Amino acid sequence: MQTSALRETLLERRQQPTVNVDGLWEKLSLAQKFAASSLLQFGYKLAYIRSSSVGDLAILICNDNAATISSEGEIDTLPSIQIRH
Repeated sequence: MQTSALRETLLERRQQPTVNVDGLWEKLSLAQKFAASSLLQFGYKLAYIRSSSVGDLAILICNDNAATISSEGEIDTLPSIQIRH
């Protein structure tokens, strides 16, 4: 019984929360917004923003491909990050 409850908790935690893209868009720097707009033309969608001590990193997804945009607006279409599904 307890194992079943734990499994349900883990499954619930893995569900993707509804992302407010407008809210994420407002958190981007001006340079990130310009870079993101170019990637949107290729089908990328803003997924989330990862904050770190060196600045915010925008993560965009297109199919199973990820791209990142640094706070300075530098695009990396082959980032060394792993996206969890």
